[in-house]
Amino acid sequence: MLKKRELGDCHALYDLITHPDVFPFVRHKANSYEEFLFLTKQVIEAEERGEVISRTILDEWGTPIGTISLFDIESNAGFLGTWLGKPFHGRGYNNAAKEAFFQEAFYELGIETVFMRIRKANIRSIKAAEKLLYTAKANETRPSLYSQLNAKGEIFDLYEISKDRYTFHLVRNTPAQEESELMEA
Repeated sequence: MLKKRELGDCHALYDLITHPDVFPFVRHKANSYEEFLFLTKQVIEAEERGEVISRTILDEWGTPIGTISLFDIESNAGFLGTWLGKPFHGRGYNNAAKEAFFQEAFYELGIETVFMRIRKANIRSIKAAEKLLYTAKANETRPSLYSQLNAKGEIFDLYEISKDRYTFHLVRNTPAQEESELMEA
């Protein structure tokens, strides 16, 4: 479902990112394939420096369909950015990608907190975030960060996923045998 970013996936991903329902909501906007290739190379290099965690989302046949990344990593926390190509909206890939990504980020890479800044106009992403039982809206609980994100006006809602809250969710929703294995990990 996820793999490290590779330049070889850029053709498939660029075709998907240019759709008008996707393009306005991606963090790194590329206006040409060459620019997308360059931005992807920068993301790969930033991951090597520990500044970002970025994965390509794959469908069940191994075809690249989007990306999921943790940007601005500082003090074991960062901001999540996810996008899927339009043909893959509403098919469960977003939730499955987040689950796989959080497993890696929290339990293998030492991340403690994942933030999501979502444009108030991006209703699809807000609904997706609020579907996740381990996500907390953080506009009021993180007022300084919320104010910083909205310094130019009320543009974003802030959501938070803590490792503890995610783990609690897993324990509550995992059968007893798998729970003991999870606790040992």
